[in-house]
Amino acid sequence: MVKKYHDGETKEQRKARKLKEKQKKPVTSSAAPIMKPHGHKDKYVVCLKYGNKYDAAYVNNLYNMVKRNCTLDYEFVCFTEDTTGIDEEIRTEPIPNIPNMQGAIGWWYKPMFFNKKFPLRGTLLYFDLDVIVFRNIDNLFTHKPGEFLICRDFNRFMIKNYQKFNSSVFRIDTGQHSNVYDEFVRNPATPIRRYHGDQDWIRASIKKDFDYWPDKWIQSYKWEMRGKPRMTGTRGKRDFETPGDPKILDETSVAVFHGDPNPHYCKDLWVRENWK
Repeated sequence: MVKKYHDGETKEQRKARKLKEKQKKPVTSSAAPIMKPHGHKDKYVVCLKYGNKYDAAYVNNLYNMVKRNCTLDYEFVCFTEDTTGIDEEIRTEPIPNIPNMQGAIGWWYKPMFFNKKFPLRGTLLYFDLDVIVFRNIDNLFTHKPGEFLICRDFNRFMIKNYQKFNSSVFRIDTGQHSNVYDEFVRNPATPIRRYHGDQDWIRASIKKDFDYWPDKWIQSYKWEMRGKPRMTGTRGKRDFETPGDPKILDETSVAVFHGDPNPHYCKDLWVRENWK
């Protein structure tokens, strides 16, 4: 028989001891894990890591860059199917299941952020992993509150008044433009086959009630900041032929690395100093 009282222990002392022992006892459950509680924040910085194009360093560096350059109360959440190497302090969540997505390139999971039943409720500020955040980005949350905001595609560098989307950085309130998700999940194979990428699908689905970020706030690193210099190397691993310094406008806070080079291949000193 288990002894209920210790020698010389009063009834009150026993109650205090049993309470302390209960608090130390590990809680176990056979139930499936559930998403961490949400709703305690109304601002989220979110990213998507799928497949092996970008490793955990991209998530960790994005987290660090945002932490250095945002003073508002937000939570950083990475949606991924592989948490290997991601810093423990970063909240990770599984990518919600979208049927018939076998073999799809990772960016085709972005429509999930338009799901009106998305598990995070509030304002979502999305970043691609291949960006450098180097100045304060509070304005990306506070500018035109309630509006869906997205980059004007960087072909604007060569084509005046270019009106397509670039989805490297966008902001959305939960449930906004839910047709982007609803129409996509009906048969993902159709838009995947018809459109080059998620941003073309988003553009085709959103005709009104949106605005572009000011062009100067978010810039193409290789075109607008580096002036489209010559490149060398094989596709996917190309870098600028000669390292150089970017032209940085006073208003710019985010550099986008679309195509080549990726930040970890770029030998520019400015990139090495800021992508961390």
